[in-house]
Amino acid sequence: MDNTASHPTSHTPVAEALLKLDGVETYYGPLRALHDVSLTVAKGTVKVILGSNGAGKSTLLGTIMGVLGGQPRRGTITFQGERIDGMATEKIVRAGISYVPEGRRVFPELTVSENLKVGAYTVRDRQSTRRTLERVHDYFPVLTDRKDQSAGTLSGGEQQMLAIGRALMNEPELLLLDEPSLGLAPLLVRQVFDIISQIRDEGVTVLLVEQNARMALKVADDGVVLEGGEIVISGTAAELVDNDEVEELYMGAASTTSEQESASTTSEQSATSDTSERGAQRGAQNDVDPESQDS
Repeated sequence: MDNTASHPTSHTPVAEALLKLDGVETYYGPLRALHDVSLTVAKGTVKVILGSNGAGKSTLLGTIMGVLGGQPRRGTITFQGERIDGMATEKIVRAGISYVPEGRRVFPELTVSENLKVGAYTVRDRQSTRRTLERVHDYFPVLTDRKDQSAGTLSGGEQQMLAIGRALMNEPELLLLDEPSLGLAPLLVRQVFDIISQIRDEGVTVLLVEQNARMALKVADDGVVLEGGEIVISGTAAELVDNDEVEELYMGAASTTSEQESASTTSEQSATSDTSERGAQRGAQNDVDPESQDS
């Protein structure tokens, strides 16, 4: 077992610290969900948080975003040198952090275009918004094809693309992603991780929660492993790949996940096909005589 398992140390790439957590502790009632969590996210990097279900990964992201009332109970969180612990979520978003929670959570009744516009509500520069929208469409061309379609009729993979695109419309310095590959077919998983790498290369820092350790470590610069709300391992991506405990506990889990995702490929493709058919039906309805539509 690697010594970092019992004595975690920071191996963050030498770069400006964009986000820093120091001694963070979060509670659900009397239960402590995060214990003395300290980490740094360097500007221009992808940092991955690995861990099993219930390890505290999503709680960590929620704590950073201020969506858990009164948390953290202890410790500090600084973003670009400014304390954000205790700050309202809206102010955290305006400060330059966007969050894509697990489960996508798009607005199903709104169109794809409307969802993306909602993501840009903090940006006042219309020209900048147009440039960002073009970039999002470059990342996810399918969103251009589906721009007038209700988000609730998209396939799971398309909704994940929309959720990430909407978060990018805020023009964030830091993007928090919670399980972006969950439930996606293998081809879409690869596309999502390719986009994460591209987002980082274009200047957006990414803090990524992911159970698919093998894929996550291919795009990450560094990372940590959470267990029971504590950081038990930390290191560069290469060090985590070579860590025996990470290999045993999480690389195997990634393989299992990939097998489950393979089984979902057919249903994902079916959903996409059904979506296309619904779009075609809507187009046909638009060609119907207006008087017959009013009747």
